[in-house]
Amino acid sequence: MADSKEKLFADFTAPSRQEWRDKIEVDLKGADYEKKMVWRTNEGFSMQPFYLKEDVDQLPTVNALPGEFPFVRGNKKDNNVWYVRQNIVVKDPKEANAKALDILNKGIDSIGFRIPGETVSAELIETLLDGICCDIVEVSFRICQRHVLELADILVAYYEKKGYDKEKIVGGIGFDPIERMLMKGKDSTMLLPTMPKLVEKLKDFPNLRCVMVHSDLLCNSGAYVYQELGYALAWGKEYLEELTEAGVPVDLAAKKIKFYMGIGGNYFMEIAKFRAARMLWAQIVKQYEPKCDCACKMCINAATTTYNQTVFDSYVNMLRSQTETMSAALAGVHSVVVTPFDAPYETPTDFAERIARNQQLLLKEECHFDKIVDVSGGSYFVEELTVAIAKEAWKLFLAVEEEGGFLAAVKAGKIQEAINSTDAARHANAGKRKEFLLGTNQFPNFTETSEGKEPLSCDCTCKHSSDPDVPALKTSRLASDFETLRLTTEKAAKQPIAFMLTIGNLAMRQARAQFSCNFLAAAGYKVIDNLGFKTVEEGVEAAVKAGADIVVLCSSDDEYADYGVPAFNALKAADPKAIFIIAGAPACSEDLKAAGIENFIHVRVDQLKTLKELNAKLGI
Repeated sequence: MADSKEKLFADFTAPSRQEWRDKIEVDLKGADYEKKMVWRTNEGFSMQPFYLKEDVDQLPTVNALPGEFPFVRGNKKDNNVWYVRQNIVVKDPKEANAKALDILNKGIDSIGFRIPGETVSAELIETLLDGICCDIVEVSFRICQRHVLELADILVAYYEKKGYDKEKIVGGIGFDPIERMLMKGKDSTMLLPTMPKLVEKLKDFPNLRCVMVHSDLLCNSGAYVYQELGYALAWGKEYLEELTEAGVPVDLAAKKIKFYMGIGGNYFMEIAKFRAARMLWAQIVKQYEPKCDCACKMCINAATTTYNQTVFDSYVNMLRSQTETMSAALAGVHSVVVTPFDAPYETPTDFAERIARNQQLLLKEECHFDKIVDVSGGSYFVEELTVAIAKEAWKLFLAVEEEGGFLAAVKAGKIQEAINSTDAARHANAGKRKEFLLGTNQFPNFTETSEGKEPLSCDCTCKHSSDPDVPALKTSRLASDFETLRLTTEKAAKQPIAFMLTIGNLAMRQARAQFSCNFLAAAGYKVIDNLGFKTVEEGVEAAVKAGADIVVLCSSDDEYADYGVPAFNALKAADPKAIFIIAGAPACSEDLKAAGIENFIHVRVDQLKTLKELNAKLGI
C-alpha cells in the first residue's frame, strides 16, 4: 500500500512557490497581491496567504513533542482534557454551595469562588465546600489580597480534617497584588512579602497554585495578542524572581504560579498565542535551573473576553465566545471559563450560564476536542503564526526587563499607557468600521430595542475611596461607544427615520441602500428601504409622507451629477428640517458641496463621528 502511494505521488510535480503565486495573481485580475493577500497583523508582522513545507522545517516548534519541554504542543501526552470552570460570587455561603452542587451535576468540574475578605472563616469554608469532593473537583478561591494567608490556613486545616490525598487537591488561591494596581491604581507593593509565606503554607499541596498572573485583564482592556503575552511573561517572571529571591526553590516557586489569560476573537491567533506562551514560559523558567522540566510547564486558565461582548444583538456573544473557547481548547489549556452572553448588561441568568456550560460540553462530548493533543500541530500556518507571535512577545518582554521589570513598569505607568493607547486605537478603528463588531457597527438588528438593558459598570468586592497611586487601565468594551449612542437615540422623544431615496442604476442603488441602512441603523434610527423611484420628486414626496428626518440618495456615482442637486432642492422645498445625505463619494462631490450638500456617507468616513454629528443636528 505504501509503495502504491509513493508511486502515485511521484506522478505529480509539486508546484513551486512562484507557480502558486503566479496562479494567485491570475485570479486577482490585476489587483495588488501585497494589498489583497498579505495579512498585516496588529502585532507588527505580516502573514502570507500560503506556506510550504520548507517554510516550517527549520522552525523550533515542529520538532517538539506533546508533554515534553518546551511544551509548545501541550503539557499532556495522551489526551487534551481540560477543566470546565464556572465562577461563583459568594454573597450567601449556603446559596453559593447549593449553586455549586447544582452545576457540578450539569457538567462543571471546576469551581471558582469569589469571597468577600471580611467574611472568611472556617465556618464559611465548611459551608461552601459541603458535599463537594475536593479530590475530584478543582476548587479555586479569590479573596481580598490581605486575607489570603488566613484563607490558606483555613483550607489546609479543612483538607487535612477531611483526610484528602494532598496530591489530588487541584485548585488554588488567587494572590495577585499587581492586578490590583492595574485595575484600581492602588500601590500593592507592600503585599509582595505575603507571597513566599503563602507558598510555604501550601507547599505540601503540589497541585494547589496560589500566585496568579491575571493577564486576562489586559485582554479585556483591548491589548493585542503580543501585548498580553509579552506582559504576561514579564508579570510571571516578576513573581518568580520575587519568590526565588525570598529563598523559595525554583521548582516549588514555578509550580505555584498560574496564568489567567483572556481569549480574544482572532481564532488562529489565539491558538498560536497559547502555544507560544507555553514555549516562552518554559524557556524563562529553564534559566533558573529547576531540577525537573515539569516545573517549566505553564498552567493556564483561559476565559473568553468581555472586550468584544455587546449589549445589542447579545446572542451574537454566543458565537464569539464559542470560537474563542475552541481556540483555547485546541491550544491545550488547563481550564476554560466561558463568559455568559448577557454579562455586559445583567447578572447572568440561569439560562445564560447553562448555555456557557454547554458551549464547552459540546466541544468535549460532541466534537471530541478532549481526545486529540495539539490538533493544530504541523499546520504550516499555525506553526508560522506561533513563532511570529513568540518573536513579537519576546521583544516586548525584553523591553520590559530592560526598564527594570514588570512591577517597575506598572509603577511608572508604562504598561497602562501602552494598553490604554491600544484600546483607544481599537475604539477609533471600531468607529471607522476598520474593526467589525457584528450587530453593532456592522449589520445591526434594525428593529431591536434595549428593552431596559443598560451596560453594567465594573463591580469589585474590595472598595477604596482614596485617590489612585498609579494610573489604572481603562476597561471599556469595544462596543461601548456605539451602545451609548444608540441608547441616547432610543431615549429621544422621537425615533429618527432614515429614508432611502433609491433611483437609477439598479445594482448600485441597492448596494448603497443596504450600506446606508446598516450605517444608520447602528445609531438606532428607523430605516426605510425602497425598490426605487422613477424621479427624485417622487422619492422626496414619499420620504416626506413617511415623516423622514433623514433622506439618503442612493444611486451610482455617474448619476449623482444628475440626481444630487435636484433631489436636495426638492427636499429643501418640501421639508427644510430634513437632513439630506449622498451615499458614496462621487467624482462630482465638490460640485454637490458647492450646491449646499454637506453630508456624504461611505466606507472611508468615521461612522461613529458621523452618527454623533447627525444626532446633534437632530437635537438628540
